Amino acid sequence: MADENKEPDAEEKPRTSSAKRTSSAKSKSSSKPGTPKSPRSRSGSAKAKAKKDESEKKEEEEEAKPADAAEAPPATISAPPPPADITDLLPIFLASKSQELFDCRADEDVSSDMPYKLLKKEDIIQDMKTRAAVSDFSPAKQLVMDYPGEELLLIYDYDFKYGQNFYLITTEETKDRILNPPKAAGEGGEGEEGEEDQVVEYTPPVPKDWISYGSEKEIAEEAFGETRPKKVFKIARPRREFGAPVNFTDRDVKDVKDGYVECTPYDDKNFSLHLMELDKATQAIATWTDCSSQTDWKYPRNAVTQYQPREFTEQEKEKLSNSNEVKVFIEGSIPRFELALQQNEIVDVFFDDWLALASDDATFGSKSDGHLKEYQSFTDLQFSKDKTITCMDWHPNLKGVIAVACSERLTFDQRVDNASKTLMTPSLILIWSFTDPIHPQLLLEAPDDIFSFQFNPSDPNIIAGGCINGQVVLWDISQYFDRLKNPRSGGKLKQNSMNALPGFEDENALAIPIIRYCAVSSIENSHHLSITDIQWIPDHFEINRYGLPVYNKHGDCSQILTCAGDSCVMVWDTRAPKVTLNPLEAKKQEAAHPLGTPATFKHLDLSWKPVLKVSLPKPDTNGEFAPLKVSIKERQGDKAHVQKQIEQMEREAMGGGIRRESTMGGFGRSRSAKDQKPLEGVTTKFYVSTEDGEVAYADMKIEKDQDSGKLTNPKPSWYSALHGGPVHTLQRSFFFRNIILCVGGWTFSILKEENQLGPLLSSCCSQKKYTAAHWSPTRPGVFFIATEEGNVEVWDLLDKTHEPTLTQNITACSITRIFPWQISSKQQLLAVSDDMGTLHILEVPWNLRHPSSNEATSIENYFEREEKRLEYYVDRLLFREKEKRDIDAEEQRIKNAPPPAEENEEQVQEKMRREYEAYLQLENELLISLGVKQEEDEPLPEK
Repeated sequence: MADENKEPDAEEKPRTSSAKRTSSAKSKSSSKPGTPKSPRSRSGSAKAKAKKDESEKKEEEEEAKPADAAEAPPATISAPPPPADITDLLPIFLASKSQELFDCRADEDVSSDMPYKLLKKEDIIQDMKTRAAVSDFSPAKQLVMDYPGEELLLIYDYDFKYGQNFYLITTEETKDRILNPPKAAGEGGEGEEGEEDQVVEYTPPVPKDWISYGSEKEIAEEAFGETRPKKVFKIARPRREFGAPVNFTDRDVKDVKDGYVECTPYDDKNFSLHLMELDKATQAIATWTDCSSQTDWKYPRNAVTQYQPREFTEQEKEKLSNSNEVKVFIEGSIPRFELALQQNEIVDVFFDDWLALASDDATFGSKSDGHLKEYQSFTDLQFSKDKTITCMDWHPNLKGVIAVACSERLTFDQRVDNASKTLMTPSLILIWSFTDPIHPQLLLEAPDDIFSFQFNPSDPNIIAGGCINGQVVLWDISQYFDRLKNPRSGGKLKQNSMNALPGFEDENALAIPIIRYCAVSSIENSHHLSITDIQWIPDHFEINRYGLPVYNKHGDCSQILTCAGDSCVMVWDTRAPKVTLNPLEAKKQEAAHPLGTPATFKHLDLSWKPVLKVSLPKPDTNGEFAPLKVSIKERQGDKAHVQKQIEQMEREAMGGGIRRESTMGGFGRSRSAKDQKPLEGVTTKFYVSTEDGEVAYADMKIEKDQDSGKLTNPKPSWYSALHGGPVHTLQRSFFFRNIILCVGGWTFSILKEENQLGPLLSSCCSQKKYTAAHWSPTRPGVFFIATEEGNVEVWDLLDKTHEPTLTQNITACSITRIFPWQISSKQQLLAVSDDMGTLHILEVPWNLRHPSSNEATSIENYFEREEKRLEYYVDRLLFREKEKRDIDAEEQRIKNAPPPAEENEEQVQEKMRREYEAYLQLENELLISLGVKQEEDEPLPEK
């Protein structure tokens, strides 16, 4: 029996985790000497003896092995799955290198069925000493050092239940409970295999007397009962009014206040009946179709290609020029050429008379066509499907090129819960071309989801974007400008792939290039929340660190204005500081990036800081504004109001020997802010819209605080809660710089800058929330508004101001952005993005893109009338308030005045006499005015 007991020890020596199970098996075998050691030993003593000889032979072979083989690393342990109530664990991430070192490669050494692996404590400590901080066990260093056992249990987390791919068991008790789970009462061990099954008889339960523990009192206390008497209301009506006739009369709407109330029909879901079941009879029959096909026969023919032109020699040219036949031919052809040139000047030979016969109204986008028509749609099954489009922008120079930013449709809590999956999903900006609606032309990679971006107006190859984590990102796509200008559908890539020999095609010829960002701002100096709006500051001025607008001598857009929900508006400068570098450092900066990205903004990467940071505290409370959009008065290309001052500064600069140079990515930072002269025609004030439906008017110029003496930003001078939801649109009109469109919640409003009395126009509440809006680039009185149910509303202020001129459904989901763009004088497109990752391109009809005569003047007069009406309304409101205060004061004075003294009889007679004389005088004046009585001349005074 002693030899037989040694057999399990020899077999289980490499497996330390099974030591306790082996000892338990031995104890059971020794307690029952007659019990066989294997289930197969039940067949007889002969088999038991053969099994014993075999185990002794195996034990001798194990003893003959060297010591190194006995101390080999433990193999993967097969055990039941870990229980779900484990708490003593530490999630840990092991890279592929660490998995190879410890023989725990996922889905190879360990799997979901065999997830356990025992690691020696000495090996883990040696790995942490050798690899230091690179070791994946560094986060669990203290746990490993304090662990009491010699081996730690590592479990493969196949489903990422605890957030990582592995987790360590931190206590020996939990380790033993996992490897040696307790057996159920009905299971038998090795020593219990020979026992007979016990027969258990069913005993029905016997009811017992109920014992009260006080629960009925709690139920009585929680029960609801009436505690006060009911109120009785009685509504009575005189009996004579029953059956009385009713007379209806006509009146005008204006006679009574609120005489006209519009009752808009809507679908009441409480009274809508849905047909749940429908019985129909269906009969299926075989369909027969007769068709024929005919293929054109391509007959063979010879093809000849000439690579070099055939040219005359010098002798042949001279002979041909001196021949009489050529002279006669030229003299005879001159009159015909002259006649043809005259006809070309008089008549357009390329004019198609057949197309001119058709009516203009019958063509697409004609005057009679008043609806938005689908022009094209873009979606990518891999990068944009089932995602939301957060921002989009048209290319300033290339027609038919538009960029969109896609993001996951997740809330903040969902992003936190799925952080590991979100980090593995790439954040991209897709650049589409109308020539290829299936595949995007370029993919711009970002460190996180992009919520806003914009092309540089002066250099469209530079793109600035704002991330959800508050960082500002820059891209340079100048290397791919030819690809956007000549798309691959008709470019050289397709031509080269077609000319390639079979089997030697370039697989990467049609691949979509992924462009990595050139620079990203430092996290500690960026916004603390997602950037909701980003704009390039116009090229005719720049903002210094004191918040003053100064002349931009370089003439290109090099500053960015951003805002986020952390109550900050920041100004960023893309130019490098003017620092003298030695040749070695300059060569390092010019070196290409290891990932292939251009080094245009290498000086800004991970060290970019804002030039100016403007905070937005509330004027009357301790809170702060959370801006969503920002709007400045200056516009790119509109510098007529400061042209004279700019020309004077340019003359001074040329006289001083200052050279004009480009600053995009170069060393051209302006002079000191103290030496710069501010532009007088450029204002530093701006509007911001907030998440709470407020619109504030602030100033970015830094002023000195009278109390503390520090340089701070002044508080906003005006703000108003205009909307019942986040104001996601704050845009100035293309024709009037001081007219602003604000859209948020269920309403929209039109403001006029520096008019703090209120909005010029406010709409009534819509049935659905507004999600986006944009002014028309060609008509001053037209703007587009999108709703969350997928509709686009077109408002024309010349037509009507109380309801939209056109409402059209575009998509079945919510619309996120809307952006019209003027392609040519005869075509205008409207880009609409939805919450499912699809970009719709619509064509705007003729009546909504073509302005009427003097439309700008009419709209300007309308805004002036509304401003006067608003001023009159505010004046009357103030007057009525003052009048009410005067009346209340008079009533209070009369109430507090002492009671009058009693009058005697003489005073009463005197008062009545004066009243009678006043009455006679009034009667006399009335008779004279009616002509009944003539006015008597006053007698002359006596001498």
